[in-house]
Amino acid sequence: MRYVVRTPDGELVYPSLLDVEQAYLQGLVDPEDEVRAEDSSKWRKAGSLPTLAQARRASSGAAQRGQALMVLGVVLLGGLALSLLFRDSWNLRLLGIVLALMASFILTRVTFKAFKRPSSGA
Repeated sequence: MRYVVRTPDGELVYPSLLDVEQAYLQGLVDPEDEVRAEDSSKWRKAGSLPTLAQARRASSGAAQRGQALMVLGVVLLGGLALSLLFRDSWNLRLLGIVLALMASFILTRVTFKAFKRPSSGA
């Protein structure tokens, strides 16, 4: 079934609700845009459709930069931990082990967050 999306710029016809969902995920359809099935006369806000309301939009650039900064910080933390592991003092070696464990914990969290994200249309 085809769907019609009404935006402030005009109307677009999509072959299926899945295509509307993909456009919604890519930011081409906003939650305030109106959608109706081609055989219906009732317009609904895109954000009120259950299929679109459950769909997750692509993360903003700020979220992606935040994750990149987190990984960069963990790499620096890992480098510091590695340098401490080769010191003569046992106290510094122990601190290096603790920092390495912290780095592995943080990287595990970043990996799980990235794994939970939906793929971006591909």
